[in-house]
Amino acid sequence: MKLQVENFEEYQKAYQYSVENPEGFWGEIAENFVWKKKWNKVLDWNFKEPKIEWYQGATLNITENCLDRHLADKADQPAIVWESNDPNEANRTYTYRELHQEVCTFANVLKQNGAKKGDRICLYMPMVPELAIAVLACARIGAIHSVVFGGFSAQSIADRIQDAQCSMVVTADGSHRGNKEIFLKHIMDEAIISCPCVKTVIVLERSKSAVSMIKGRDLFWHSEMERMRSLGLTDCPAEEMDAEDPLFILYTSGSTGKPKGVVHTCGGYMVFTAYTFQNIFQYQSGEMYFCTADIGWITGHSYIVYGPLIQGATSLIFEGIPTFPDAGRFWDIVDKHDVNILYTAPTAIRSLMQFGLDYVKDKDLSSLRVLGSVGEPINEEAWNWYNEHIGKGKCPIVDTWWQTETGGILISPLANITPTKPCYATLPLPGVQPILVDEKGEEITGNGVSGNLCIKFPWPGILRTTYGDHERCRTNYFATYEDLYFTGDGCMRDEDGYYRITGRVDDVMNISGHRIGTAEVENAINMFTDVIESAVVGYPHDIKGQGIYAYVIMASTPKDPVLARKDIAATVSQIIGAIARPDKIQFVTGLPKTRSGKIMRRILRKIAEGDINNLGDTSTLLDPSVVDKIKEERL
Repeated sequence: MKLQVENFEEYQKAYQYSVENPEGFWGEIAENFVWKKKWNKVLDWNFKEPKIEWYQGATLNITENCLDRHLADKADQPAIVWESNDPNEANRTYTYRELHQEVCTFANVLKQNGAKKGDRICLYMPMVPELAIAVLACARIGAIHSVVFGGFSAQSIADRIQDAQCSMVVTADGSHRGNKEIFLKHIMDEAIISCPCVKTVIVLERSKSAVSMIKGRDLFWHSEMERMRSLGLTDCPAEEMDAEDPLFILYTSGSTGKPKGVVHTCGGYMVFTAYTFQNIFQYQSGEMYFCTADIGWITGHSYIVYGPLIQGATSLIFEGIPTFPDAGRFWDIVDKHDVNILYTAPTAIRSLMQFGLDYVKDKDLSSLRVLGSVGEPINEEAWNWYNEHIGKGKCPIVDTWWQTETGGILISPLANITPTKPCYATLPLPGVQPILVDEKGEEITGNGVSGNLCIKFPWPGILRTTYGDHERCRTNYFATYEDLYFTGDGCMRDEDGYYRITGRVDDVMNISGHRIGTAEVENAINMFTDVIESAVVGYPHDIKGQGIYAYVIMASTPKDPVLARKDIAATVSQIIGAIARPDKIQFVTGLPKTRSGKIMRRILRKIAEGDINNLGDTSTLLDPSVVDKIKEERL
């Protein structure tokens, strides 16, 4: 079966076949890739344990699909184009031949410093080509990469390194985001004080800031690369990996305080990311594809590095932020590089809308063919602005729904194939079987209905486990409803059978497209001196989609509430990172609890949203008068 669907009738046929014969469908799709050894069974699964294995018996190396197979016909085509945070710094381009050589050389750096198949390597780097090179070099030798977003704190990094027991770290002296410098090596040094498992630290020079280098542990990237070249070690055979060997760990917030390491494996992830990239964006050879995400998140893994490179695309990597040096930066990049496909987040779109059209009007956006939205449901106002002012009414918007745990996109229009509707993710990809259920897990059939979104059959990109704690994987995703993967999202299905995601139904917030667990933020707030207890909920935010509203009980009334709020916010930034800093902090004397001690977040969420006259039944609370006081003092 060919990889790409080319019209709506083909989509319908492919979808029907994928539901009636999933193994046959995904077996035929997998034939489009390079395998060292073919599978003897396409799928073995149950959602009870859970146990999910795709392409049993097959072996491969994903980097041969990303790089080697393109050397015959695309060696001189740009694979990666990099645009700096500083618009005056020259951009860099790596052809497939050059990228292959850089990846092989750095793979040898890793090997010469003791890294081997199965080792975990933490990557904490800026958005530079070397991050993509390090990701691919890990995969080349069979090491498991764990990329940590460059905005996380030392404590958050330490938690992730300890959980995965990483033996090596790749970082940089510093990075620039807008006009702000982040001292990555300094933060990493602080993190690994409590991580004796780390034996080697490789440091890329990016910001040229002063760093401390410990003899016997710390090495400079460029010196090691030069050493490999002097030894003639610029080629590296790809390690043969089982289809079910782990490819990477990516940590995501959960409903408990400890981040959980989502594990994706080599074979199924490769097939699914390539299939979804090709079909959703309808990529055409030679096009310039620009995903504005950070490689530190799943979007960057799947749709900056792996998906595009497997398909031989040109992937544009951007180091900066959309508003630096001004709010026209995205449009400058589109104009400069003749970008054909732009994939960004509703938060970025809403942020740029605030600046008006002055930054858009003089930019040539005529090269754009497809627009994409990722990370959170897009609101209608942002959808219309994006459609009218960026796409000029001529570019389909693929509003993609997926998660870290799904590996790739599950529900989305296919560009120029699926009729779109503002705010609707529309229809599932072939091989994806969504259903809506009620609180009891009973399926809600028909159209014009709402419920909790579940998936009833595995797809190749589904997570296999949470690192070192398979029971946590089971309880988080497979125990809520029997024989179903529970997404944690609410959803409506309209009269046309189109899906619209309505937001989280569990204790996870979606802040600027990034999922943050309420418990994680509460744990950080509770570490502040004089805090007795806290409760955190999400509330509607004009830019971020959801903001963080914290209710905090102090041991004594703060003498200076403004300063106390700033100090609590700084504590959260220090422990988790600035992304988790509360937007509003309300000091309260009590929290609405049931007689069994459970906090009624539903009530707190309603108050934070301003819906104070529709709180529902409060008679089951231990002290209903607490609610009146919180309502009166709402920020």
